[in-house]
Parts: sequence; structure tokens; C-alpha cells
Amino acid sequence: MKASAFVYPWDVVGDPDAARRIADLGVQQVTLASAYHSTRALTPRHPGHRIVTARHAAVLYPPSAERWQGRELRPYEQSWVPGDDPYGEAAAALADAGLEVHAWVVLAHNTRLGEEHPRITVRNAYGDRYPWAPCIARPEVRAYLVDLAAEAAVRPGARGTELESCGWYGLAHLHAHDKIGGVPLGGAGQYLMSLCFCESCEAGYAELGADPEELRDLVVRALRPVWAGETTADGGDRAGEWAEVEKLLGADHAALFAAWRDRIASGLRGEAVAAVRAAADGDFQVLLHADPAPHRLGANVGVDPADVLAQADGVVLPCTGGEAARAGVLPPFVPYRTERTVLAANFTVVAGMGGSPATLARDAAHAVELGADELRLYHAGLASDQDLAAVRTALAELS
Repeated sequence: MKASAFVYPWDVVGDPDAARRIADLGVQQVTLASAYHSTRALTPRHPGHRIVTARHAAVLYPPSAERWQGRELRPYEQSWVPGDDPYGEAAAALADAGLEVHAWVVLAHNTRLGEEHPRITVRNAYGDRYPWAPCIARPEVRAYLVDLAAEAAVRPGARGTELESCGWYGLAHLHAHDKIGGVPLGGAGQYLMSLCFCESCEAGYAELGADPEELRDLVVRALRPVWAGETTADGGDRAGEWAEVEKLLGADHAALFAAWRDRIASGLRGEAVAAVRAAADGDFQVLLHADPAPHRLGANVGVDPADVLAQADGVVLPCTGGEAARAGVLPPFVPYRTERTVLAANFTVVAGMGGSPATLARDAAHAVELGADELRLYHAGLASDQDLAAVRTALAELS
């Protein structure tokens, strides 16, 4: 079974042993970040540093001056990895170690962009802006994301790409000194707090025959019992979350929001995939990080399985956790797969981040039973030596 490990360029640049160490895990591929959000990352084996702080979302290669000239929305360049093209340097080293390189591209998640251009961000029913979440319904955001997808995906030597956050982002966001967990929102509350009321979304609701102000008031009223702690738990499962959304909004209004948001998200995915393929030379694999519930948001964007598999070559699905977690994400895609479709089961293999590398072989076998045909391992650079030893053992067993 083909396995790929997620890697940052800073895991490899400046460490002459990194590429061979990753190849020795037993993976055939790496998914290497070319456009990524802000983060603080541990590098437990690097000879030159132990912590890398990526201060803002950035591309890890030199962006095209011609492509972005005169445009207000454009990618930011990084300054925390030495060299002009850390992605290219890392990709070359990994390829020399015998690994197939695919580009890892984060799209609709960029706090610096939102802070500098607040009008482009998701605005909730209360008027609060989410700077980390550019609204994908806005034409200027859509144009930026589509061009970024094409440029960041089709890097020299890349054989494919994985597009993360290619859809709606919302309230959920890892944030410094976070203090929003005092009221349990559940999946339904997260969704309601992520509904956007920017100018573009309000115009879209009006196109569907609704009054945007009435919808805004409806969402505010629907959230009152959430703040009071009076709502029933949605169970954490996808069907239960949506049933709670329908209960809070009413089925007709829930369907209206879904119609608008699904149309926008599907359109963005289609344009982004087409742009990547147009920029690529020859056979180039395009996968999307996804979730089979269209109302879900974030890195693994909610999709309709039939729709996304008609657009892309496959999906990368969150499979960390128990059997129920995998049973919730893999089977919905199986009826729509073709001979070329990839269903990649993504497992966190960093024990300190909630992963279970010790049970990887068993968990991966279960994912295969449910339809997975490839593995993704998060994350080769962040894991401890003990975690990586468990990964080597599991991949040897699976082979």
C-alpha cells in the first residue's frame, strides 16, 4: 500500500540526513508544504534548530512576480527558512532519496491576509470578522485562491498535489491563548457561528429569494439557546449535527444556506482543480483534504462525495481515532470511485498530538477494509524517534 508522509521544508533544509531518514520509514511519497499557514513547529532531530516559528501564512518558494503584479491579494513570502526556495531545495533532496514528491497547499486559511484586508473575511451573524477565514464567495478571494492553487501545486519536480482548506473555513481555529471553549457549541453551533453575512453572501441569499437581514436575525435567535446551554447534544456525528442545525434554523432555512454554500464550494473546487491541471505538464494527481458531510468546515472541508470525485482524482480523509471515526468518513466515497480514484486514509502518527503510531498497522488495515487504498502520515517532522520507529514497524508489517 502506498504511503506518504507530510513534511515541511524546514524539516529537510539544513539537515543532510532528513531525506534518507524519511525514506527509511518505508514511505514511497512525501507531501511537502509549498503554501502553508502560520505555525510554531517542533523539529526534534534537526541539527540547527528545535523550534521553527512561521509567523504568518506564506509560500515556501519564490512566487511569480508576473502572475501577482499589481494584485491586491497576493501570497506572502517566508523569511524563517534559509534560502530563496526552501520548497525546491527540500523537494530535490527528497527526490534524490527516491521519494515521489507531491505539493501540500493550504488555501482558504490565512490570518495575515484577513487582518490586512478585513473586508474579504467571513463575517458572522453578529458582525464579527474571522481574519483567519477568507470568504470563498468573494470574487477577489476566489481568483486569488485559484491562482495560488495552480502556482503552489505545480512546482518543479512535483508529481501531484493535495489541496487543504479548499472550501469554507469558519469559527474553529487554533489560536494563541484561546478562550472560546466556555460554551460547548457542538457541530451545529460551530456551523451557525460560521455562516457568513459578508456582502457577497448576503447577495447570494437574496438571489435565492431570502431576505439577508431576516436570515441574520434567524441565526441570532437560533443561537440563543446555545449560549444559554439549553440545546441538546448533536452527538458529534455528521447526521446528528445536521439534524440539530435543521432543528435550530428550520429545515427550509437550513436548506437555503446549504444550497448557497454548496454551490460556492463546489465552484471553487472545480476552478482550482482545473487551474492546477492546466498548469501541470502531463499526468498530475490532484487530491483534496475532505470530509463527507458538506456542512463541515476547516482543513478537511465538507464535500458531497459524488461531486468531489467527479472533480478531483481523490480525497485525503481524517482517520485518526477509533473505528467509528473511519467508518464515518470512508464508506460515503466508495460508491463514486473509479479506477483512478484515490481514497487516502490520513493518520496522525505523533503520539503527543493525539496520534497512535503503536496501532497504525491495525488501524490502517481497518481503513483498507472500509475502502482506503493509500495512507497519509501526519507528520514525519513532528514525530519523536519512538513514534517514527513505530511507523517503520507498521509499514513493514503492512507491506
